[in-house]
Order: sequence, then C-alpha cells, then structure tokens
Amino acid sequence: MVNGGTPKTSISAYWDGPHQWVTPAEMGKRSSPYIGQTERTITDDGLQNSSACLLPPYSVILSSRAPIGHLVINTKPMATNQGCKGLIPDDRVNHKFLFYYLMSIVQLLNDLGTGATFKELSGGKLKEVTVPVPPLPEQQRIVGILDKAFEGITIAKVNAEKNLQNAHALFESHLNSIFTQHDEGWVEKAFSEVCEISSALIDPRLTEYQKLLHVGGANIESKTGTLIDLKTAKEEGLKSGKFLFNETMVLYSKIRPYLMKIARPSFVGLCSADIYPLSVKHGQLDRNFLFYLLLTPGFTDYAIAGSARAGMPKVNRDHLFAFRVRLPSLTKQKHYAKQLDGLHEETQRLESIYQQKLTALEELKKSLLHQAFSGEL
Repeated sequence: MVNGGTPKTSISAYWDGPHQWVTPAEMGKRSSPYIGQTERTITDDGLQNSSACLLPPYSVILSSRAPIGHLVINTKPMATNQGCKGLIPDDRVNHKFLFYYLMSIVQLLNDLGTGATFKELSGGKLKEVTVPVPPLPEQQRIVGILDKAFEGITIAKVNAEKNLQNAHALFESHLNSIFTQHDEGWVEKAFSEVCEISSALIDPRLTEYQKLLHVGGANIESKTGTLIDLKTAKEEGLKSGKFLFNETMVLYSKIRPYLMKIARPSFVGLCSADIYPLSVKHGQLDRNFLFYLLLTPGFTDYAIAGSARAGMPKVNRDHLFAFRVRLPSLTKQKHYAKQLDGLHEETQRLESIYQQKLTALEELKKSLLHQAFSGEL
C-alpha cells in the first residue's frame, strides 16, 4: 500500500514533468478502469520534494477521500495525491480481480471511513480489509466473466443514454421550430405588453400565509417544471418577504445558472424573491404558451446576456420586460401549447423508462459483483 502526496503548487519546477499524477476528482470522471495519461504531471523535483511516490503499472488506485471508492488501474508508472491509496498486487493476485473486488465492497470501505468534515479511509483501516485469493486461474475466470458482462452493460447504458438524449433533442427541436417561425399573423410585441408581475411581496410570518407551500429555485426541476420537496412557510420558518402566486401564473427563476427553471403551479403559494411570478395579460398571451416560451434557447440567451454582473447574476425586471417576442393569435398559442404539452409528457415518459433502465443496469452490476465474490459465478 502506497500513500500519495502533492508537490507545492506554487513552485512551477515541480509541475509539468514526465511523471503522471492522478487525483480522486480526475478518477471520478473516467468511464474506463484503465488510465495511462493524467490531466497534470509532475517533475523529478516534484517527486523528491513531496510524499508522492510512483506506482508500478497495473497497480490498483483507490480514492480514500472526497469520495471514498473511485477506482482505476494505471497502465504507466503513476503517482497520486494524498487522497488516494495505491495498492500493488503481488504475483498471487490478478490486478483486475483486485479492482473488481474493491468495487464490490465500496460500501464497506465507506463505512470504515471516519472524519467530521468529510470521511477518509485510513491506511490502517484499509489494511484490515480481507481479500479473497482463489487460485490465479479461478481469478482469471471470474475476471473474464465480469469483463464480458460489464462490456454488455456498458453498451446497454450507452444506448439508453443516447435514447434519452434523442428524446430531449426531439422535444427541443420541436420547441425551437415553433418559436422561430415567421408565418403571417405573428405579431412582434414587447414582453411588457403581454405579461406582468402583479403580485407584491408579503410577510410569510402572518397567520394566513403560514400553511401555504413555498417554492424556491431548488424546488423546481430544470426544464421539466416539476415541483419537488415542497414545505409550508411555517415548516421552513420563513421570515423575509415572499411573492404570493396562484394557479394562473408562471414561476420563473431569475438567478443564473437557474434560468431554465420554470414552473406552472396548480395551487396558491409563496415563492422566493429570486423567482418572478409572471401573470399573462388577458387576451394577449396564453399561460402555457408563456411556459414554453421561457424554455426556448432564444429567451434563455437573452436572459443570460442581461444577467452578467458581479455577485449573484440575476435578470432584472427592466431587461425581462424589454424582451421582444413574435406571437401568433391566442387560438394558435393554445394549439401550439397543447402540442408541446403532449410531446413534453411523452418525453418525460421516455425519460422515466430510460432512467429505470440505467438504474436496473447499475443494480445488475452490483448483483454480478456480489455473485462473483460469494462463489456463485
């Protein structure tokens, strides 16, 4: 077992040398078990003036903090930072067998971690972990079965993720095609002509508002508009001013990077002052059409351009209501919104199916690992 280390980042002579050097953050980005080239490298001086050590090829590298459980196998000599433990298997242990075994006990490794701020797996605790060591031919047989199964799982995951992306792309393409057309009868108007903020800030501590649900940016799922984890004003202990909204309004998060968080509430409630409760002007704009308008790339790009400022970037009212939009008749707005509702519902249905497939594939991996190291393969 070899610990890692980090040369002083302020000394340039320690960096950009010939030696590969990996961190838990980089390990977590990898889809392959193997790594031969790292984002950062260190020099001979960097090695000599830190606790970093070179691991021989085909060692198993385990992240021991932030988080515990990332795993890679190095194909070239490689050092690590102090958030890793390098495990050098002897000639009795197949490196891929050890890799898979550690993958199968990640939860145990996490349970062995200690620390108040973040968990860390100490070298002492890791040394206490027992490793099953069947004869090498048996190890190689198990590795062969897992390699083949995991290859199939990876292909299935890639296909499910691609299908999920395609479903989103189809919806976004149709959404964009509606709002970029220039048919006759579409009239350009300023946002201020068709929409307004009619709600004023209220004190959520007043008795009549204590039972109302509160919506903040964290309660709105991006792009879908689904409201999650809602609590009442009383449960949240709200003290600062909030907007009162109802089921005729559209909630728009004005803080970047949450500009794609838009919701259509079906109840009366309170929303954060960082959310605009937008009311459509009667006869000018359909509420559901407004919801989809706020999701378009054109509007989002406009909002981002107007929110670039120091501190927490926000879209101010003047910029919001200066936005110019081309609108069809109210009848056509409702027609297009109904189309988009149907496609949106189908997209969410497909997303649920593909997410379930991805979850099932992860569970299959865990099941195979359990079988492999309990003598069931």
